[in-house]
Amino acid sequence: SNPPAAKMVLAELGGQIASALQKMSNVTIIDEKALNECLKEITRALLHSDVSFPLVREMQNNIKKIVNLEELAAGHNKRRIIEQAIFSELCKMLDPGKPAFSPKKAKPSVVMFVGLQGAGKTTTCTKYAYYHQKKGYKPALVCADTFRAGAFDQLKQNATKARIPFYGSYTESDPVKIAVEGVDTFKKENCDLIIVDTSGRHKQEATLFEEMRQVAEATKPDLVIFVMDSSIGQAAFDQAQAFKQSVAVGAVIITKMDGHAKGGGALSAVAATKSPVIFIGTGEHMDEFEVFDVKPFVSRLLGMGDWSGFVDKLQDVVPKDQQPELLEKLSQGNFTLRIMYDQFQNLLNMGPLSEVFSMLPGAAAQMMPKGHEKESQAKIKRYMTMMDSMTNEELDSSNPKMFNESRMMRIARGSGRMVREVMEMLEEYKRLAKMWSKMKGLKIPKNGDMSALSRNMNAQHMSKVLPPQMLKQFGGMGGLQSLMKQMGSGKDMMGMFGGGKDK
Repeated sequence: SNPPAAKMVLAELGGQIASALQKMSNVTIIDEKALNECLKEITRALLHSDVSFPLVREMQNNIKKIVNLEELAAGHNKRRIIEQAIFSELCKMLDPGKPAFSPKKAKPSVVMFVGLQGAGKTTTCTKYAYYHQKKGYKPALVCADTFRAGAFDQLKQNATKARIPFYGSYTESDPVKIAVEGVDTFKKENCDLIIVDTSGRHKQEATLFEEMRQVAEATKPDLVIFVMDSSIGQAAFDQAQAFKQSVAVGAVIITKMDGHAKGGGALSAVAATKSPVIFIGTGEHMDEFEVFDVKPFVSRLLGMGDWSGFVDKLQDVVPKDQQPELLEKLSQGNFTLRIMYDQFQNLLNMGPLSEVFSMLPGAAAQMMPKGHEKESQAKIKRYMTMMDSMTNEELDSSNPKMFNESRMMRIARGSGRMVREVMEMLEEYKRLAKMWSKMKGLKIPKNGDMSALSRNMNAQHMSKVLPPQMLKQFGGMGGLQSLMKQMGSGKDMMGMFGGGKDK
């Protein structure tokens, strides 16, 4: 089965790099030999994932330059310096360093989509429109693809489903004419994001590029987005170059990132064209589309997690008004079954568990054995069904001893489960309650702000809560302290590397 999100695509690559770093952390002395071993493994992993050889070689040389082992005085954390170098080199590889044009609300922008047939261009146009619509823009779609028979029908269907206005014609064969009429129509209707879908061909042909140039000349787009299928791997390089030479490609969207080993090739090819990747498509559905943001992406790739993404997701699911109350309970350390129920509910609301856990540094492996996400999700739902059969008194008590045999039988009967399963659920509750009680005495920010909470959670607290093997993964108490410091600075993703200013 293929994993649910793009985060997982390159999971294999991420796993290999992370394990190379892990091996290095088991070496007592980091010398030239240990560094070379580590770099060799990383190189192998990148090449395997279709990243082009010149890019990999350049990266290797840069890391060696940054990490000059002779010059590093004793006492420097060499491992951390190496990790940081790898992190920043991977970021550099995927980040052309200049942001793409982004549309402004209430001011009409024209965005033209180009790419080969079969890359998912039309679907991507709609996803892009839908994404911006949710953010408060007024998008509209123009079908200037007169080459493919079903193009207008497909666009019409997609647009109607997403309630986005569209323009096209069954009779007009001149794409330039349709494009111009569509753009004018929607400018008059005060749409602020006018998306023009152009035709593709199966191969890069002169006629395709000519048509693209004409449509671009006529509609003067603010941004041209090149849509590319991730499965073409290294071939992406030539394709991206060819498109770039014909029209001013300003950004790239990579589609079908749900399970291709060649994702690395596509990403690195784009890096070579110096156009930023702005989104990745991770499936057929309207919302299987995510903003591509280099640092969190690389951070997750390396198993470093993505705290800022995790905290954002938490803030999305735990309604603002419930946050203070939850934190209040946290600091008292009274963990009731009802709190457990609410937390399970929040977890399920956050989307696929594997995705949620992939944001936690190193934790994913500990908490979520690969391939067991479905099981865990089913288990959580099963526990919730059992809790639905409890009385208020039971849910609000923090005394597991009150569950005598007859209560357990009643709960099992009410939820159609076995007594054994009820006992298992209560065990889970005790385990969580024990963890929760260690959070007692946490300074709760007055306004109940989640991110402020993470600032107040000190390493002492965390080290009590984390299982020992996880603590080791963070690099012991010291690593944890710098991680906590970084969480405080919120969006600074370098922090995931214990980078930043730790003296």
